[in-house]
Amino acid sequence: MSAQGGPPNVAFLSGDDAYAIEAAVHEMAVGLGTPGPPLQRSPIEADGGAPNTPPADSTPTRRSSRLLDRIEQELSTAPLFGGGTLVVVRQPGSLIRETAARERLVGLVGMVPQGNGLAMTELAEEGPRGTKGSDSLRQAVASAGGVVRDFPTPTRERMERWLGDRAQQLGVRLGPGAARLLAERVGAYVREGDVDRRRQTELANAELEKLALYRPGGQIGREDVEELVTEAVPGSMWALLDAIGARRPHVAAELAGRLLGEGLPLQVVISQVHRRLRELVTVREVLAGGTPAAQLPRLLKHQPFRAQKLAQQAGVWSLAELEAAMERLFELDLLSKGMAHDASPVTVSEDRSVLGFWTWLAENTGGRSVGA
Repeated sequence: MSAQGGPPNVAFLSGDDAYAIEAAVHEMAVGLGTPGPPLQRSPIEADGGAPNTPPADSTPTRRSSRLLDRIEQELSTAPLFGGGTLVVVRQPGSLIRETAARERLVGLVGMVPQGNGLAMTELAEEGPRGTKGSDSLRQAVASAGGVVRDFPTPTRERMERWLGDRAQQLGVRLGPGAARLLAERVGAYVREGDVDRRRQTELANAELEKLALYRPGGQIGREDVEELVTEAVPGSMWALLDAIGARRPHVAAELAGRLLGEGLPLQVVISQVHRRLRELVTVREVLAGGTPAAQLPRLLKHQPFRAQKLAQQAGVWSLAELEAAMERLFELDLLSKGMAHDASPVTVSEDRSVLGFWTWLAENTGGRSVGA
């Protein structure tokens, strides 16, 4: 639906790029406010946690009803001063689980009055398209003549171009090597698939704005990025496990530090590492028994690339080394939970448990190594 041939006043914006989604909402508010000021935004967090949402202890049905009442109220009124209102419903998935709530929300999509707007945004946990449950909203918005767009996080190959384009919008230029280093510092070159990249461009934009203030109208050099941008590479459990499996202690210690610094419990890290070591034991035993390496993907139920990597990692450990590492890791797990081998309680601090893990890394991951 559009206001007398103007820009569409309903939209469904989804993906795993938080910055791009918010930029699209801003663009919509500006477009609908033309030639006056942008529409006043009224955010509504459908998944809870915001001041303008119903109490968390209400039933799901009652909560959905109250949220829809609020959306309807916001759409049917305008601010006392200025232009209209752009209602921004974030994470609307909770409103489409029940048939009645879904039908009511779909109905509101086709009833947005002139001067106001409705934008539904879905920040997906992985992948650009969001959840399957949002299809009904997509169809309703498309049928109403609205905008349906997906915003995937830029790949590492596209991030440098994105940084260059955004720098131009801020009135500055990126010198040789600056875009590459900035992309590396915000984690764009991390290859592992378990990294949360949803706020990556948001972080990159914040760093660019800081650099633009430092070099207004000028050129940002690589040395500026080195001096002003702190490395914010996200932690990756897969990368940690590969570093341990490949016996690269320095890389493993750095990755473990990031994960623990992000609040991941030590017990979770130990559990995942123990699982990887058990996989390596299995691979060594299978290969020692004469099974061809080509059969590993079928036996391990892994993709060929992962199976090949496990075979390479298993080759730099002896069976005795793996068993000793697993035994010591088991002791660390008990210690981190305040238990001795005989299940009796022991006094332990978190700092002591973490120190024990660093010691384990140093004592067990040195030696022969392979590239991971």
